Amino acid sequence: MPAALAAALQVGLLVALLAAVHVPFGDYMARVFTTSRHLRVERVVYRLGSIDAEADQRWPVYARSLLAFSFVSILVLYALLRVQGHLPLSLGRSGVPADGAWNTAVSFVTNTNWQWYAGESTMGHLVPMVGLTVQSFVSAAVGLAVAVALVRGFARDRTDRIGSFWVDLVRGTLRVLLPISLVAAVVLLVGGVVQNLAVPHEITTLSGSTQTMVGGPVASQEAIKNLGTNGGGFFAANAAHPFENPDGWTNLFQVFLMLVIPFSLPRTFGQMVGDRRQGVAILAAMGAIWAGAVAVATWAETRGLGTVPQAAGGAMEGKEVRFGPAASALFGVSTTVTSTGANNASYDSFTGLGGGATLFGMMLGEVAPGGVGAGLYGMLVLAVLTVFLAGLMVGRTPEYLGKKIGRREVTLVALTVLTMPALVLVGAAITAGSPALTDASVSDPSVQGSSAHGLSEILYAYTSTANNNGSAFAAFGADTVYQNTALGVAMLLGRFVPMVLVLALAGSLAAQPPQPASRGTLPTHGPVFVGLLVFVTVVVAGLTFFPALALGPVAEALR
Repeated sequence: MPAALAAALQVGLLVALLAAVHVPFGDYMARVFTTSRHLRVERVVYRLGSIDAEADQRWPVYARSLLAFSFVSILVLYALLRVQGHLPLSLGRSGVPADGAWNTAVSFVTNTNWQWYAGESTMGHLVPMVGLTVQSFVSAAVGLAVAVALVRGFARDRTDRIGSFWVDLVRGTLRVLLPISLVAAVVLLVGGVVQNLAVPHEITTLSGSTQTMVGGPVASQEAIKNLGTNGGGFFAANAAHPFENPDGWTNLFQVFLMLVIPFSLPRTFGQMVGDRRQGVAILAAMGAIWAGAVAVATWAETRGLGTVPQAAGGAMEGKEVRFGPAASALFGVSTTVTSTGANNASYDSFTGLGGGATLFGMMLGEVAPGGVGAGLYGMLVLAVLTVFLAGLMVGRTPEYLGKKIGRREVTLVALTVLTMPALVLVGAAITAGSPALTDASVSDPSVQGSSAHGLSEILYAYTSTANNNGSAFAAFGADTVYQNTALGVAMLLGRFVPMVLVLALAGSLAAQPPQPASRGTLPTHGPVFVGLLVFVTVVVAGLTFFPALALGPVAEALR
């Protein structure tokens, strides 16, 4: 079968599956976050936590609850990592060093799952099960809660209440993430993903040499890793490892898991605000950007620039032969335009343009469709910005969903949009401008040399962490005290500063009275608005990052 036809069929099947579940799943999530009924297991959790499930919170209380929960989660996970050597099922692994434990604890609590370590040689079985996997659930639920709180800000009026963080957290975990993950884990088990508590053991290969084989509770971690757009792999090779991703259909299933919640949330948004057309508009903008990125990366990796890729029918360096360049491009784009960060190939070995597509997808703010919850609230922030800019250009009233976009709202939106680029550019500039981190003559540099690809590695690392993605160009040396610390700070600020700003925006919107539509109101459900939203999304990232991209991936692609 020609490679182009195979790639088209693969994308077509994926889109058909996502379309099939979009309406029922989106409607289900809307019911989850709007019903007044509490499940019995939820009432037990509320009693244990002394939570008043009927009490709505103001946005500052909601934000403090979120930050307190996340701070305690970091402390607990940090402690587990440090004392790993004294825990059961440690497999003889020692405790994680202080800087590495800090980085990993922040990474999993912020839904980044950046991994400076090889999982099979650093972690036992207990810490991934009770620490990393648990955080994969609740960190995704935190993002979902913030998105729902912002939607309530649009849906409610004349109130200072945006919901209960604790109720949203529990419902997102127990009603959305957990049941789907259970089903997904069984599907992955059927597909050949391992799930055991085996200790490492040696086997004799066909050539007569020995190799250490490592098992573990992989399928259960793999399911939530993709569904919760987390991305942390049990093995260093992540989804390129046959124990995590055995063949082509499991690869496509994992891409489906990454995209299913982010692409269904626009339907939830439309249902909760009482206008499904608004959800369709957001979905169309997300889908257009995702499809464009997939097309560029697939072309670059199958028929892109370079004599060798064109002669070989694709750039196979760093690719798993089980998947090939087209499936690797689809996986790579989907994992970077969400906040998953998993990989089934070495992104460091992508062509200059293919690697640039994955990098640019993150630089857009991961809104197409983005991570669980984070993609929706990120795109809604850009929608507010689009309405404001359109109002300035054509003299229309800056309103969105019956809410006026005034000085306070624009200030919060601007700060939200600028947080990630500031973290990326400042962090990358410090590394690129420090000889101690880039000079090949020093011990343990983060990058070697000052080439365009070296700059791409630095940009990718800070873009990935500030966006809570977690993928990396493999040659970047992250396992140093400085990078573990600095990247941890980028993850922490990149996650929680925008969240607090978005919650403040939700509170500001919820307090407003509804504004009836007038002749001066910009319609926000048609193709014109979708086009404007896509344009603003791409231009905001393009204007911010174009100089850095020109010196890195673009220069590398044109060599």
